[in-house]
Amino acid sequence: MTDTKGRVALVTGGSGGIGRAVCERLAREGYHLAVHYAGNREKAQEVVDAVTKLGAETLLVAGDVADEVAMQGAFDAVEARFGGVDVVINTAGIMLLSPIATLDLDDLDRMHRTNIRGNFVISQQAARRLRGGGALINFSTSVVRTQFPGYGAYVASKAAVEGMTLILARELRGRDITVNAVAPGPTATPLFLEGKSEEDVERLGKAAPLERVGYPEDIAEAVAFLAGPARWINGQVIYANGGLA
Repeated sequence: MTDTKGRVALVTGGSGGIGRAVCERLAREGYHLAVHYAGNREKAQEVVDAVTKLGAETLLVAGDVADEVAMQGAFDAVEARFGGVDVVINTAGIMLLSPIATLDLDDLDRMHRTNIRGNFVISQQAARRLRGGGALINFSTSVVRTQFPGYGAYVASKAAVEGMTLILARELRGRDITVNAVAPGPTATPLFLEGKSEEDVERLGKAAPLERVGYPEDIAEAVAFLAGPARWINGQVIYANGGLA
């Protein structure tokens, strides 16, 4: 088991639904936290305030995850504040839904910039910066398996994340760093709930054997496991979806 007290974690997209739940869970585990945001400083500050009350030492960092200069600066700030980084959790992402035949290609480019390039930039910095015993946790989606119509472009971006994750785990051989991805199913976050009726949400929840949608805290449970004690899980995609597929 890894002693998590005093470990340093950077959470990208830390002001989002899953990002906040991850920050709060890690704060309870004794981590120091760098909370990243791209646009909404007020929401990010709320997360910082919440995890500070839980006893975590905190830092707020900002920037576009796809901007390598900004993210180099963010990692520099974490190292300057805490002396290094042990865990990087990359929850930042966007989801724009449309059938493939009618998708606006500008939306495709936006998703690929954040979800693919952004993931690559963060993974690259993590590969250079993580200390021995560290962990990188990226985010995919269970729709890679369930293949719901309308998710084609989003799934394409997340399938790329899975591929990068599995290869990076092998490229870091000998460094004592684990690299995994978490693939949530339907989870009650603003990203998931936007544009869906109550009937849609209930139907998607019933699809899983546990007959409910997930909550951000469910996903944070998987992340905390991979970030801390799960030192023998490496180069894997963990489907946190209640048994959906």
